[in-house]
Amino acid sequence: MTVSRRRMVVMLAAALISAAMMPPSVALAQSAALPTETLVIVTASGRHGFEVEVARTAAEQARGLMERRYLPANRGMIFDYPEVQPVSMWMENTFIPLDMLFVGADGRIVRIAERTEPHSRRLIPSGAPVRAVIELNAGTAARIGAAVGDPVEISFIRR
Repeated sequence: MTVSRRRMVVMLAAALISAAMMPPSVALAQSAALPTETLVIVTASGRHGFEVEVARTAAEQARGLMERRYLPANRGMIFDYPEVQPVSMWMENTFIPLDMLFVGADGRIVRIAERTEPHSRRLIPSGAPVRAVIELNAGTAARIGAAVGDPVEISFIRR
């Protein structure tokens, strides 16, 4: 066996062992991205676009961004609630600190929870009935100047 072929076999074996040792929930969460949509948050500083995974089912919403260890800039997740309702979020099994933007039926931000604490079981309430919740990397809301009342544009929220 040549050196490069031996190296490839060793690398493949290491990858397989690593995957086999990874808890199933981590392996699933790292690989299972949901369908995405583009959303725009309009703030006093301009229009800010994000590519967000859309969590629609109860299972997708329960999993959210749990177990993920990285979220690229200008990416995130939106929880699509077809019924406008008060909701509470939490950060159990979530490694990434997040900003949560709660969006009302009119497509406007009704509350912002900034820099949420990873692994916390503390409930983060919407404070009002909402149509959606957006999760972005911590610090994003401040970076773009997001404020209560700012409009959010995405296909499933009609203004």
